[in-house]
Amino acid sequence: MNFVKLEGLGNDFILFDALKDDLSAVDLAKLAPKLCDRHFGIGADGLLIVKKSDKADFYMQVINADGSEPQMCGNGIRCFARYVYENYEKKSVISVETLAGIMLPVLDPQNNIIEVDMGEPVLEPAKIPVNFTGGRMLNNPVRVLDRTFEITAVSMGNPHGVIFVEDVSAVTVDLYGAELEKHALFPEKANIEFVQVLSKDKLRMRVWERGAGETLACGTGACASVAAGVLTGRAGREATVHLAGGDLTIDWDEDDNHISLAGPAFQVFKGEILL
Repeated sequence: MNFVKLEGLGNDFILFDALKDDLSAVDLAKLAPKLCDRHFGIGADGLLIVKKSDKADFYMQVINADGSEPQMCGNGIRCFARYVYENYEKKSVISVETLAGIMLPVLDPQNNIIEVDMGEPVLEPAKIPVNFTGGRMLNNPVRVLDRTFEITAVSMGNPHGVIFVEDVSAVTVDLYGAELEKHALFPEKANIEFVQVLSKDKLRMRVWERGAGETLACGTGACASVAAGVLTGRAGREATVHLAGGDLTIDWDEDDNHISLAGPAFQVFKGEILL
């Protein structure tokens, strides 16, 4: 199987192109844990598959490292856009069908910046989904193991639980993130963000991704964190989110209520894996 390895701020993906290779007999969801293993496979946070779309230029399928399939991946779609730009049409705007709807990445190849309109944040508990009665879930205290965290729930096409902390470096993300991902609060599990406010326009974030574990970056998580920051009075609508793998620029437009994210994406290498 031919593949291309890409990364966006260290959030890395194995891309398979179903427009070039026949993958119909391959169960990628079953293979994902092996392919994403950094010792016995290629190593990645997830898989991206390029497919034909009747509604857009391309269809992007995302498979997490554990074989589950999320609705959306912010860094993944930037890597996906980088690949199709380099291998198909060199268009500045590419339409991509996803489980979260059609996305329109905008490419600035000269500066290697890819901006994606991620649409409107979903705040209605039933649609996120989160088991919470009432209106928006903002700063809701949740007990997990030996700590109580205040969680704000947001969906950016996939569910997020955002937690603001004094110091993200002091949080045991692999312990509390793993517990909160599968907490009864989230019927479809969730991505968990731990966010430190440096200023109104600067946030530092660590993330435990549903189906992948702690990653160096998460685009939808950065968007959800800024939305949660605005809703709880901690952040402005334009902010830079500092992640372990680098920075993302997030803008929540007050007029159309859409959130956009911008950052770089790189092709690292390509090769062939023997199954």
